[in-house]
Amino acid sequence: MHIKNFMEDAVMHQLDGVLAKYPDICHCEQCKSDIAALALNQLPPKYVSTERGEVFSRVGEMETQNSVEILQAILKAIAVVRAHPRHDHQKA
Repeated sequence: MHIKNFMEDAVMHQLDGVLAKYPDICHCEQCKSDIAALALNQLPPKYVSTERGEVFSRVGEMETQNSVEILQAILKAIAVVRAHPRHDHQKA
């Protein structure tokens, strides 16, 4: 049996688009991973165990409220990582 937190896909789906609007934010893999992890910790998990469950979750991802909550979580995480990056360089 394969269980997956669909919210991971939803965050990663939006992350690059949001980061593209913030060229002053570091885009290295460490910062992107930190932003994604912080955002996911703010969002409720949405676990699926079947392909059908994943389809229903994708439909839910498209709902405006879900999309807004994901965007807000990403923006909060960007602010944290911007203030406290875990490396010395400015941008990647």
